[in-house]
Formats: sequence, C-alpha cells, structure tokens
Amino acid sequence: MLILSRKEEESIIIDGNIVIKVLEIQEGKVRLGIDAPKEVDIFREELYKSIQEENMQAAKTSVDIKKMGKLFNG
Repeated sequence: MLILSRKEEESIIIDGNIVIKVLEIQEGKVRLGIDAPKEVDIFREELYKSIQEENMQAAKTSVDIKKMGKLFNG
C-alpha cells in the first residue's frame, strides 16, 4: 500500500488519467474529488463489498431450467 500525505487542494494522479483531489478536511472527515474516465467504475468500499456479496449469493442460486422454459413458453 502506498501512503501519501496531501493538503487541501492537492491531488494525486493515478495511471495518468485518474485525478484524486483533496477538497476539504474538516472535523475528522476528508472530502475527495475524483476525476476519471466514464468507463472507470468508482464505488465506496462498503457499497462495493455489498455488491460483491450479492453477486456471490446470486451465483449460488440454483435455477431449474425446465421451469424457466415454462415461464417463457407458457
């Protein structure tokens, strides 16, 4: 893990096209601005973990193909 210190209004650049800027530091919270290409997904860690967990649960769900066919074919 790379650890950097930044002050308000200072930035870091990742891979030449992702800029993370410290917008504000107040009451123990840091506000960050992220400028990245649209094709780059950006999630808060807790949301990302929740999505991953839901995907894992969905992958474990078994589906009866014959029953699914009846739903679509009538």
